[in-house]
This record gives sequence, structure tokens and C-alpha cells, in this order.
Amino acid sequence: MVRAAVLPAVGAPLEVTDIDLPDPGPGQVRVRLAAAGVCHSDLSLSNGTMRVPVPAVLGHEGAGTVVAVGEGVTGVAPGEEVVLNWAPSCGSCHTCALGEVWLCANALNGAADVYAHTADGADLHPGLNVAAFAEETVVSESCLLPLPEGIPLTDAALLGCAVLTGYGAVHRSARVREGETVAVYGVGGVGLAALQAARIAGASRIVAVDVSPEKEELARAAGATDYVIASDTTAREIKGLTGKQGVDVAVECVGRATTIRTAWDSTRRGGRTTVVGIGGKDQQVTFNALELFHWGRTLAGCVYGNSNPAEDLPVLAEHVRAGRLDLGALVTERIALDGIPAAFDNMLAGKGGRALVVF
Repeated sequence: MVRAAVLPAVGAPLEVTDIDLPDPGPGQVRVRLAAAGVCHSDLSLSNGTMRVPVPAVLGHEGAGTVVAVGEGVTGVAPGEEVVLNWAPSCGSCHTCALGEVWLCANALNGAADVYAHTADGADLHPGLNVAAFAEETVVSESCLLPLPEGIPLTDAALLGCAVLTGYGAVHRSARVREGETVAVYGVGGVGLAALQAARIAGASRIVAVDVSPEKEELARAAGATDYVIASDTTAREIKGLTGKQGVDVAVECVGRATTIRTAWDSTRRGGRTTVVGIGGKDQQVTFNALELFHWGRTLAGCVYGNSNPAEDLPVLAEHVRAGRLDLGALVTERIALDGIPAAFDNMLAGKGGRALVVF
């Protein structure tokens, strides 16, 4: 039996309780979690914006130590430190064959599996494959990445989603070039990672945008050269900071129609907007045909930072070791499992960066 935060039904509050976690079966690995990040996607799963079989143990951003392996597992061994990969690529579907592993058609197949049981015997599903909101979890071997040397295990949890997503949005999706100007909308965990990534890319001006004045210090520490409080005049203010042209790149980390539209409006003619935030079906964004032609801008969705975790994790680790990427700076609160509901409330209120569950 291990302690876990269980989502009993969509829209219901999480329940921290004991669950019955079995030994790993063939191809599976049992991991003792060191830490798990609380991501906005977890909130989206809990409130039904994104669908997940329930009851479930959420949490998809984590790192820990292997404690047992099942039959046929050869890639990891007990005692090894690992980062959870919630979206493993199958390597054989159409998009994987194209090299777009972040769009793997089979990445989330494991989320429908029964991986554990409640104390009274009810089936439990593993959220986004990995069920990181628990003291221990059992996952497919494909959901694990070896932790590169020199990275603190607790902070490494952030690599599994926030950093891969924020860094990838800047370097893989938007492909920010040295000297370009960048605006990042939303200064949460992913936004903070995107700000650091823009600084690493050599952006000449980095504008952070958020509804909260309290986040300015966080944003500037991550690399922002300017801070704008979100309002109806945000696009105009950003153009005023960039010689009336607009930024080369906008990275939207909120997932709201108004923010996506504002991000688009704040880019220059020919600029690029990358949408990272996950919004609901009710968030409709509209454009007219003439402006699409006239402005020549690009609007792109971005899944998991368009990253290849196996290739990108060593790159991120090198940035961490060299002092260019500060994982700890993304964390504004370290909590226990019982603190996850309050962390959800803080995200809804736009407070803080990343909350990190430390076991």
C-alpha cells in the first residue's frame, strides 16, 4: 500500500489515501518518487477540460528511483534514478515514422489501463500514463528516461514536462534565433521555462506578460527584460517596446482565446505565435481572411514542446550543469500530497510558478 492523490470522478476533489500498488509485471518498472510537479494539465484533467478514465491517480511530471523491475526489462535496474516520460513514442505509427514523436498516436494508450486498486478494490487508472501523485508508481519501461549525471533528483521532476515543454516551444516549435524579440504569455512553470529558454537562445528582448504584478520578479529572474500586466492594451504596449513592429515570436502558455489572439496581435508582420496552453472547446479564436493574408504571420500549436525527450533531456541537462538553466527557479512552493488541491487553487488564481510535491 502506498499513499496517493486519487481523482475519484471528474470535477470531484482529490482524495489522498492508500492505494494497492502491485508488483511490476512484464515490461514494467516500479519507481519510488522523489518529487512530482503540479502542472496545469493536471487541473485540466481533474475538471474535465481534458478527458481521463476515472478514478485515476494524476501527476505526469516526476522523477524518482527504480525499486523493482518486471520480466523482460533491460533498460533500467533497481537503484537507478529516472525521469518519468508521460508521452512515450511507439516508434511505429505514422507521425513517429515522420520523426514527429511528440504527436505519437499511441502515446497515451496506457492511460486507460488499470494499474492499481483502491483500498476497497476499485480499479485505478494511471492519469497520463505515469501516476506521479503517489509515493510510488508502476509504469511501462518506455515511460522512463535515465537521469543524466549532475542533476538533483528532486529538481529533475521539472524536466518531465515544464522544462521540456517551455524549452521546446522556444527552440523546437518557434525556433527562436539569436537577436530576435520574444513575448511569453503566462508566467507559470512552463512560462518560466520558456523565458529561460529565450534567454539561452540569445533573444535580444524578452517580454513577460501575466495578469499578476507579483510575478514580475520571477519573470525577470528567468530572463525577462520587460514585464507587462495583461490588459486590453497588451499588444499595443508590446509594439511600443519594439519600435512599433511587434515581437518576432510570441509563446502563449495560458490556453485562452483572448490570450492567443493577443499573442498573435503582438507579433510583427511575418511573426510567429506558438500556442502551448491547453484551452477548452469553448475557447474559440477568430481571424478574418484579409488579416491572415496581410500580416503573413504563423500560428502553430505545440504539443509537449514538440520535443523528443530521449534526445532533448541530455541537452537540457548540459544547460543545467553549465548554469544556464535554473530548475529551482521555476519552483515557488514545495508541498506534500495534501497540498495539491491548494496548488490547483493557486493556479486558478494565477499565483506562483511551479508547485513541487516532495516525498
